[in-house]
Amino acid sequence: MIEQLRKKYNQEFTIEQYQKYVQALESDLVPNALDYRIAETPVFVDKQFKNKLLDTCESIVDIIVDENFKHKTEQAIPKELRVPNENDKCEFFVFDFGVCKNEDGELEPQLIEMQGFPTLFAFQYFQDKNMRAHFNIPNNFSVFLNGNTNHSYVTKLKRIILADFNPVNVVLLEILPHQQKTRIDFYNTQSLVGIKSVCLSELIEENNNLFYINEGVKTPIHRIYNRIIFDDLQQQSAELKEKGKILFKNLNVEWLPHPNWFYRISKYTLPFIHHPFVPKTYFLNELKQLPNDLNNYVLKPLFSFAGQGVIIDVTIDDITKIIDPENWILQQKVQYADVIASPDGFAKAEIRVFYFWDKDANRPEAVCNLARLSKGKMIGVRYNQNKEWVGSSLAYFEQ
Repeated sequence: MIEQLRKKYNQEFTIEQYQKYVQALESDLVPNALDYRIAETPVFVDKQFKNKLLDTCESIVDIIVDENFKHKTEQAIPKELRVPNENDKCEFFVFDFGVCKNEDGELEPQLIEMQGFPTLFAFQYFQDKNMRAHFNIPNNFSVFLNGNTNHSYVTKLKRIILADFNPVNVVLLEILPHQQKTRIDFYNTQSLVGIKSVCLSELIEENNNLFYINEGVKTPIHRIYNRIIFDDLQQQSAELKEKGKILFKNLNVEWLPHPNWFYRISKYTLPFIHHPFVPKTYFLNELKQLPNDLNNYVLKPLFSFAGQGVIIDVTIDDITKIIDPENWILQQKVQYADVIASPDGFAKAEIRVFYFWDKDANRPEAVCNLARLSKGKMIGVRYNQNKEWVGSSLAYFEQ
């Protein structure tokens, strides 16, 4: 995005560098853990775009920290998926922005989605470390935000995940964690924080207390770093779905973040946000008249993950077929800019901003990011098979 840096980076790039970089990201302890494509390049972001990004984020945070936010989002949580003992803060959440151009040809961020849920927090630490080890990244550019550094980022991540608990009593909970595409982040989390990944199927419940077997010892679980997405759980075997009913009991555990926040900070929140860099969004069941330019909108199910169920080229027929309009939103289409020059054409970019909310802080803080590059119709690994200069990446912000 910064022409001079882009030109320099591309001229210096070699495939040998890239291969060594990817190899370094692979875990020595868990071979073949990297199960998605790593992009050949980062995204270089100037101060002006960074400020636009953070201004938009903070305007959304204003809504999240408002005392009425929980009341506004009560209907966001499906009744059958509501989990007891919800807390008052979402310790981890993220905002996804497309890099777009306005009518004057200026680059601007446009909000795509948000999630009250963790992402590749640990992996990004290692991706930055290895990117800098293998490529020439200017010292006045950082993957971190608000003055954070490698040290402060890891310190905050550990403090929020562990709180006052022994790492042996805190687990990263997922469905079949060693089969997930993002499993490298689970291993990186263990390396940075010291907690193990536990499968839902391995939970032992006794009188609303949870345990797991840790090196042959039955060990109590006091805190769950939650990586289970209930939409994913509903696609599992009958046995796993039955086991999942444990999660809806009045358990003696702390959630991090609590599963209800996945729905509160989500596509459901979009219609409440009014900002130049947030596309107009409507609950489908509340629309009294469809927009005349329906081709400029996308149709999204409220309760789905990773782009599943999204209808990009919307027709009136698509809308009339929907039997549960209360579970859908109509969102103004975002036109990603062809912004990253590569040897075989331009790539589009999306930047995900990480927010941490410490228990003693009145307000959450933007701390880091990841980026994704695409040459397909949609952003995401599954939509960019057999392409180069696409995939998982990171943005370096001018300081």
